[in-house]
Amino acid sequence: MNGSTSTSPVFSKVLVANRGEISLRIQQALREMRIVACAVYSDPDRTARHTLAADEAYPLGPGPSAESYLDVDKILDVARSAGVDAIHPGYGFLSENADFAQRVIDAGFTFIGPTPESMRVMGNKLSARAIMEKAGVPVVPGVTEAVDDPLRAVEIAHEIGYPVLLKAAAGGGGKGMRVVHSEAEIQSALERTMGEAQSAFSDSSIFVEKYIEHPRHLEVQVMGDQHGHVVHCFERECSVQRRHQKVIEESPSPSIDDHTRQQLCHAAVAAASAVNYVGAGTVEFIADPQNNFYFLEMNTRLQVEHPVTEEVVGIDLVRAQVQVAAGMPLAWKQSDLRQRGHAMEFRIYAEDPAKNYAPSLGRVLRLRLPQGAGVRNDVGIREGYEIPIFYDPMLAKLIVHAESRRACLARAQRALAEYRLLGFTHNIGLHRWVLENKDFRSGHYSTSLLEEQFDPEVLTTHISDEERQMMAAALALVEAGVGDASSASGTRPADLSDWGRAGRAQMTHRNQL
Repeated sequence: MNGSTSTSPVFSKVLVANRGEISLRIQQALREMRIVACAVYSDPDRTARHTLAADEAYPLGPGPSAESYLDVDKILDVARSAGVDAIHPGYGFLSENADFAQRVIDAGFTFIGPTPESMRVMGNKLSARAIMEKAGVPVVPGVTEAVDDPLRAVEIAHEIGYPVLLKAAAGGGGKGMRVVHSEAEIQSALERTMGEAQSAFSDSSIFVEKYIEHPRHLEVQVMGDQHGHVVHCFERECSVQRRHQKVIEESPSPSIDDHTRQQLCHAAVAAASAVNYVGAGTVEFIADPQNNFYFLEMNTRLQVEHPVTEEVVGIDLVRAQVQVAAGMPLAWKQSDLRQRGHAMEFRIYAEDPAKNYAPSLGRVLRLRLPQGAGVRNDVGIREGYEIPIFYDPMLAKLIVHAESRRACLARAQRALAEYRLLGFTHNIGLHRWVLENKDFRSGHYSTSLLEEQFDPEVLTTHISDEERQMMAAALALVEAGVGDASSASGTRPADLSDWGRAGRAQMTHRNQL
C-alpha cells in the first residue's frame, strides 16, 4: 500500500538538505517519483554515499554543521542555483527549525514538512502542553508555566509529589532534563537545568512535571494533508534507550492491548488535528506500568524509526510527504491502514557502549550487510569511508520484518549475527545482548532496561572467531599503510548514480560556495 501509483512528478527537482542514510532514503523515493534528487555535502562528505548517489550534488563548505548543514543562507543559495521546486529537510539539522521553514517558503520554494506555525507551537513543550490539555489529550501531571524560582518549584513538587522532572521547555534529544527526588535537591537542580537549557536551546525556560518511574516510551505516526485530513499509522514502542535517546524501536508495541492502542492512536490524531497538522509527524507518549499514557511531545518531522511503520503498515511515508507538500490529498483513509506482522529497527551507532557510549571514529575497513527475506538496510556509509567527527554517530539502521514478534526476534538475531562492520567501535554487540534479554523478549521492559541491566563486559561474548580474525586482518592492513579497505579489496561503491560514476574530478559544481 504505497499510496498513489502514479509516477508523474509532483515536483521536477527537490533538494535534500541533509546527509547520510536519510538523504539516501529520500533520494530513493524521489527517484521512484521521477523527481531529480539534489544533494548537499560538506567537505568531509565529498565522497560520502549520499553525495555520490545523487542526481546532482552541491558543496556547502567546511565540516562543522554550523558552517555547512546548518547554514541556511548556503542551502538557499544552492536551491536557487540548482533550480529546485522544493526542499526536504530530512531529520535532525534544520528539520524542526520553524525559521528555516519560513525562509524556504519566503524564498519561493515548497517546504516538505509542516507549516512553520505548527512547528513553533509544538516545538515548545509549554505551549504544546497547553494545547493538548485543551484538546483532551492526557498530559503528565504538572504545570504549563515556566518556572525559574526554586520556591515555586518546591510548591509544584509538593502538589504533584516526588519524584519530579525538570524539563527545558524548548528541549529535545534527552537534553535539559533532570530528575529530582527531594526538596533538598530542587535549587541546585533548577539552576543546572536552566543553564543547560540556555546553552543548548538559547532558552532557559523550565517546567515541572511528575516523573513517571519505570516508564515506557510509545509514539504514534500521524500524517495530515492540506485538506484537513489526519490519519494515524499506528504505534511504535521505543523504550530501549541510552541517555534518553532511542536505540531499538518496534511495532506493534508488545506492551499494550488493542483497547489501549485504539485510545493511544485516537489521542495522537486529536493532538495533530488541534494544530492543523500537515505532513508526517510523530506524537510521543510516556506510559506508566498500569498502561496510563500521557502526552510527551510532538516531533514535527520524519522520524529516524519511520521504516518500522513502513514495514508493518505497508506505506511509503517519504512519498506521502512529497505528495502532501504538493497539495495532493492523502492517498489512504484510516480504514485502509492495518498493522501486518511485526517489525524492529536497530540503530547502528559509531560509539562504545563499554565507555558510556562515547563516540568512536575510524575508517570503515569492512562492511557486509545482512540480506534475505524481511531484512532492510538503510545505510549511509561504505567501505573506505572515514567517519567525520562533526555529526551524529548513527551510521545505519537495520530493519527486520516478520509475520510475528517471535519470528521477528529470530530474524533479527540472524541478521545481527551476519552483520560485519570493522574499523571502529560500534553497538552491534549491544543489540545482540538486548535480543537475548529475558525482559525484552517477553515484551515487558521499560526505558530503564539498559541503565539497570546492561553490563558492558558481556559484549566480549558476542565476538566470533571469524570476527576476531577479520579485525586482526584489518589492523594489519592499517599498520601496513593500506588504510582503505575498499581499495585493498578492489571493491567500489555499488550504488553510484550516472553522475557519481562520471568521477569526482569531472563533476560540474554549478554553485561554488
